[in-house]
Amino acid sequence: MLAAHRLFPTPIAVAEAMATLALEGRLIEDLGKTLARALAGFGLAMALGIALGLALGRQAWLDRLFSAWLVVGLNLPAIIVAIVLFIWLGLTETALIAAVVINKVPLVIVTIREGVRSFSADYEELARALRLDWWTRLRRIHWPQLLPFMLAAARTGLSLIWKIVLVFEVLGSDGGVGYRVSVFFQFFDVTAVLAYTTSFILVVLAFEYGILRVLERRAFAWRRA
Repeated sequence: MLAAHRLFPTPIAVAEAMATLALEGRLIEDLGKTLARALAGFGLAMALGIALGLALGRQAWLDRLFSAWLVVGLNLPAIIVAIVLFIWLGLTETALIAAVVINKVPLVIVTIREGVRSFSADYEELARALRLDWWTRLRRIHWPQLLPFMLAAARTGLSLIWKIVLVFEVLGSDGGVGYRVSVFFQFFDVTAVLAYTTSFILVVLAFEYGILRVLERRAFAWRRA
């Protein structure tokens, strides 16, 4: 507030810009596009990552075969993946979502693989002794042990995907928060940039406290029983 300037807008000016952009419809539309891309990439990455992480965690030969590729995937710059896919597939939704998935899947695989490796041998022995079927073993023994790792993968994955989607939208898209911020950047409109940033942060906080924290409390309610 003390340094009020065109380049240092006050919180009130940012709030007014948010309200104006929301009433015009652009803010809601751009947020919707970014959220749709992020959730699509998140869902695909989690599904593929969990399946592959389970396979690598249970089969040592698969882990040895693909461990080097996992290291490459974890350290490959996201911007390079996006540029290559945009060249191959064009500036399309498919290219953007595929780039998000490719950058996110290795992290999920590693997290789930470590979760599988941490399974208690005592529980496995108990399952064999009780001759539990596959479904009961999965529901009663494997799922509770793997759930903390899945939630960790989901939380870290969302925090990464939000950022990646915005960067990819700046590179090339027909809308979204990243695209709109790049437009405002060209006009040095700091107020609008901060308005979009604040709106996006509010959405992220809503996901964290309205969905992830609720799921976490319900998933681990048995610990407090």
